[in-house]
Amino acid sequence: MNKRIRIKQLQPEAYQVMFAFEKYLSETNLTPIQQELIRIRASQINGCAYCVNAHTKDARGLGETETRLYALPVWRETPFFTPEERALLALTEEVTNIQHGGVSEATYQDALQHFGEKTLAQLIMAIIAINAWNRIGVSTGMMPEVD
Repeated sequence: MNKRIRIKQLQPEAYQVMFAFEKYLSETNLTPIQQELIRIRASQINGCAYCVNAHTKDARGLGETETRLYALPVWRETPFFTPEERALLALTEEVTNIQHGGVSEATYQDALQHFGEKTLAQLIMAIIAINAWNRIGVSTGMMPEVD
């Protein structure tokens, strides 16, 4: 891939806004692991290698298991995730793939039941944030560094 622009260098003000969004998310009711599950799953769907790499490392640093990380793309077929995490993952997938019919009433109601209105609003905002980061990463060709 040819070298592409680096928005962080060209438009640091835009990154400041994104970092302010992240600060807001760090003060929500969502746990760090819940936030990383959102970030990883949305990044997998969006094909953002940079974000998948970064957030799987972050999740492992928080104590997330390799088993659950490997199973994340097939979470529905495993017993590894709690009912709350399943609601979170379903909502993450439907918001990320919003062009396929939006968020279903069943998914919305399940998330509302598990999280309540305030945390559901925070959950939606967390999903929106990682989707924005993914679009920055994919459109500018950000790549993870080889360890």
